[in-house]
Amino acid sequence: MSQSSTKVAVALSSVAASAIMVVMKLAVGLITGSLGILSEAAHSGLDLGAATLTWAAVRVSDQPADDEHPYGHGKFESLSALFGTALLFLTAIGVAREAVLHLLNPIVAVEVTWYGIAVIVISMAIDFGRSRALSRAAKETGSHALEADALHFSTDILSSLVVLIGLIGVAFGIPWADAAAALGVSFFIAHAGWELGRRTLDVLVDAAPEGINERVKAIVATIPGVAKISWVRARPAGTTLFVDLAIKVSRTMPLEQVEEVRLQTVLAVKGILDNAQVLIIAEPLALDDETITQTIHVLASAKGLIIHSVEVARIAERTHVSLHMEVDAAFTITQAHKQASAFEDAICAELGKEIVIDIHIDPKRVNVFVGSTVTGPILETLKDAVAAAVAENPMVKGFHHLMVQAREDGLYMSCHCLFPDDASIFDVHEVTEKIEYTLMRNVAGLTTVVVHAEPLSHPETDHVAA
Repeated sequence: MSQSSTKVAVALSSVAASAIMVVMKLAVGLITGSLGILSEAAHSGLDLGAATLTWAAVRVSDQPADDEHPYGHGKFESLSALFGTALLFLTAIGVAREAVLHLLNPIVAVEVTWYGIAVIVISMAIDFGRSRALSRAAKETGSHALEADALHFSTDILSSLVVLIGLIGVAFGIPWADAAAALGVSFFIAHAGWELGRRTLDVLVDAAPEGINERVKAIVATIPGVAKISWVRARPAGTTLFVDLAIKVSRTMPLEQVEEVRLQTVLAVKGILDNAQVLIIAEPLALDDETITQTIHVLASAKGLIIHSVEVARIAERTHVSLHMEVDAAFTITQAHKQASAFEDAICAELGKEIVIDIHIDPKRVNVFVGSTVTGPILETLKDAVAAAVAENPMVKGFHHLMVQAREDGLYMSCHCLFPDDASIFDVHEVTEKIEYTLMRNVAGLTTVVVHAEPLSHPETDHVAA
């Protein structure tokens, strides 16, 4: 059986139990003239109304969210409980008034009979059974309405006990005991109304459940990548607990990793809170261990700038930064300088005005070129040029995958060069740059050269030996 079906079934059984107790108590109260039993009948009548409202509320509360109720219908349970609270206080006032009047003017004789005592004992047994069933269902489903109904029935046990004591007092010759018992019942009714009203108002005004924020913070603090927790907000709505929180993550963290941290946080919170809907806001934070290079890349990304070749040095106790920044190729020098200066200002605002910044301005190249593959004599000429350039560098053991394209801005050439497996990347980089420079200098019309380095053991067979 689903949680929704369980809630409806338990609520409906409470309606039936309340109806049975109202009939029993009312009949015996009228026969015996016991104000205590009659007040209990009124109390059970309110329980019947509250149980009916609970049954109706749990049927509505589990309906899915819609455009008009994006957070679901859970608070219908709280509204029914609030209405039940008002009824409890009205009943408590009415019973207390009648009890005081009977204490001041004891004109009604109370007949103590076995069936009067029996109906109280039976109602206590029914109340005990219903309270346990409702409490169990409330814990399983997280229903505030069922919890409120369970509180009704558990309070009824105590109030019935007070009435029973009053009847016993009358049997032993204390005529005011029944009215005093009714006064006690009014106290229990008012107390139940106070407890129920306090809990219901907490839900309606979105009060955070006690200890929730601390529990959420404790589990979120264990998630790798979460640098700080800004705030946590939790509010119940029916059986659902909505938890919103903001976390701080390193601003240098890639978006994919930020999303992974966010998902891990959602799963962690749901792991400790049943029926929770979790919303995570991830905010960027500059960590103490963030490098200058990382800071500059973050600032460039925020401004939509393309930069590369960032280098940082300490000279005469000052930090020197050099970098290449791409600008629109159609810019004038004035426009390009203005954009570079704005970026320099942003870096100084973040790292301090004592920093020295050198920006080399590059024209931004188009991302997609229109061109065609080159074959024939031109390809053979370039192949010979590559072989000559490679021959000047003994570290290169061969080359392959030579490709030449005619693009809008000139000839593009790429090739793969083989290096010993144990060659250092520093040495490899120097050699590849030397080859690229040599080809650009020696081949007319060549505008771009890309040399891809790979180890000699790489599984390729169609290479040309150097």
